[in-house]
Amino acid sequence: MFYKSIHIRINIILSVFLFCFILIIGKVFYIQVYSYEKLNSNAEDLWSRNLPIEADRGNIFDRNGIKLASNITTTSVVIIPNQVTNPEEVSEKLSAILNTSYEDMYKHVTKKTSIERIHPEGRRLSYEIADKINNLKLDGVYLVKESKRYYPYGSLLSHSLGFVGIDNQGLSGLELMYDKYLTGESGAIKYFSDAKGNRLDLIETYEQPQDGMDITLTINYEIQNALERELNNAVNKYNPDHALGIVMDPNTGEILALASRPDFEPSNYQNYTVEEINRNLPVWMTYEPGSTFKVITLAASLEEKVVDLDKDMYHDSGAINVEGARIKCWKAGGHGTQTFMEVVQNSCNPGFVILGQRLGKEKLFSYIKKLGFGSKTGVDLNGESTGIIFNLDNVGPVELATTAFGQGVSVTPIQQITAVSAIVNGGTLYKPYIVKSVSEPETGSVILENKPQIVRKVISEDTSLKVREALENVVSLGSGRSAYIEGYRVGGKTGTAQKVENGKYLYGNYIVSFMGVMPSNNPKVVVYIAIDNAKGATQYGGTIAAPIARSLLLDIIDILDIKKEDGGKNKNYNYYDKRFTTVPNVIGMEKKEAIKLLKNLKVEFSGYGNKVIYQSPSAYTTIYEGDTIKLMLGN
Repeated sequence: MFYKSIHIRINIILSVFLFCFILIIGKVFYIQVYSYEKLNSNAEDLWSRNLPIEADRGNIFDRNGIKLASNITTTSVVIIPNQVTNPEEVSEKLSAILNTSYEDMYKHVTKKTSIERIHPEGRRLSYEIADKINNLKLDGVYLVKESKRYYPYGSLLSHSLGFVGIDNQGLSGLELMYDKYLTGESGAIKYFSDAKGNRLDLIETYEQPQDGMDITLTINYEIQNALERELNNAVNKYNPDHALGIVMDPNTGEILALASRPDFEPSNYQNYTVEEINRNLPVWMTYEPGSTFKVITLAASLEEKVVDLDKDMYHDSGAINVEGARIKCWKAGGHGTQTFMEVVQNSCNPGFVILGQRLGKEKLFSYIKKLGFGSKTGVDLNGESTGIIFNLDNVGPVELATTAFGQGVSVTPIQQITAVSAIVNGGTLYKPYIVKSVSEPETGSVILENKPQIVRKVISEDTSLKVREALENVVSLGSGRSAYIEGYRVGGKTGTAQKVENGKYLYGNYIVSFMGVMPSNNPKVVVYIAIDNAKGATQYGGTIAAPIARSLLLDIIDILDIKKEDGGKNKNYNYYDKRFTTVPNVIGMEKKEAIKLLKNLKVEFSGYGNKVIYQSPSAYTTIYEGDTIKLMLGN
């Protein structure tokens, strides 16, 4: 009985041991098979450390591959507090180099953390400062690569590009809107340390950073640069409150250039006001458009066949009465009897009131809405406004009349140029856009591409043709003569709009503008220029904005290689207009013969002899009559 009891106990003990052994084996199996990766990672985290390596932000290019935003490599200081052997010495030396207090630096050096950044004093250091720190050879102090955003052309396209913060995060403009594409994935140098943080002599691993995606814009750098130059000239000459310009391809909706003043430098955005850095005026600013809006009334009238520009006549006495309101023409005494083509050429307000009345409010406002006014265009830039147009229920005879010539409505520049582009391109409204593609930097493979997007058809080809003819007449024969370019078919419309403040029109304070189309028979670009409250000049779109547009168009002719062509209108010169002339080829001529041929120009001679051996400007250049030509004489 006793032996039997012992035997039972032995069996129980063996069973318990066997059960425990199975449990241990099972646990070991679970750890080795199922939990190995997790536990190994946790263990590695206890004795591995990472020195971060920041990825480069994606580049931003113009349509031809010119970098508008890129990166430069800088360094930043990081501290491994456990590796610092003399905190006082490190704090003293770093605070002196980084120009910060000893107390603040000591807090960084002694902080209970595995890795400490010196922010912001130790971020994105110059080469000289980084070299000083490197030469100190301080234990626990490391210099790591960081990428700093670089804008090679300063303030060029600043409002559209935007800017980034200290950590290279997009804070404004395209930098913000496309931040998820532009931001890369940081890498690291991984090393191993003991429990006290001392670096172990083990193999280090390098995790390569993944740079951000590149963005290509529809912007043409050369056209953008020309636009910015002209706005700078306008600011210097007129000291306006604001100035802005847009250049668009009317056949696609692509924005070729976009700028406004005041502007800012993205690299130093901290030095500017919130208004200066956040207000991208071509998409944000709203105002009464004035006579540039007449293009919409003209197109609607032609499409609805309520006017024949060449046959229908109108007598302008200088004003028109609408429900007791007297609406004046800009010309005292009016233009007299004229065709409606001349109404357009002369930008006659009473004549456009008649067109608005013939259309009626339902028809006119249906075209205004179809052309995108009163709603956002959807352009891929932040801060776009909708503008304000009358609710149809609130439109009476006076509101209809003023809307017909661009008063009483509020629109944005991007809405205006988008609508006019639709009117002159054959009648198709496109969604405007500035980002052409997003691509992978190493392979160049495109991961996102924007293509021309048709919104709707608004007018017929025939109406578009008639509008273009009328706009060409405006530049050749009417109020837009200052935009005329000899040998090129330029169409356009001037605008002069009195500014409104607190519901009242301001005296002597106007936004003058010009909408230009070139070539008018086959449009390749539409240009919009607006100058807000020009000082020291007569404020008309034809005298201020049109010459600016002309200078810009002359650059665009060269940039896009637009050829001269026949068939355009000859300019109707006024006594105060400067006339153009083509420089003849006088090389090889006798001095007297050359002088006779150059009678409309000032001639300056250099050298000795009786024959012309060199001339400047060169032959066949177009210049103003009375300009100077320099001739070199020889034998």
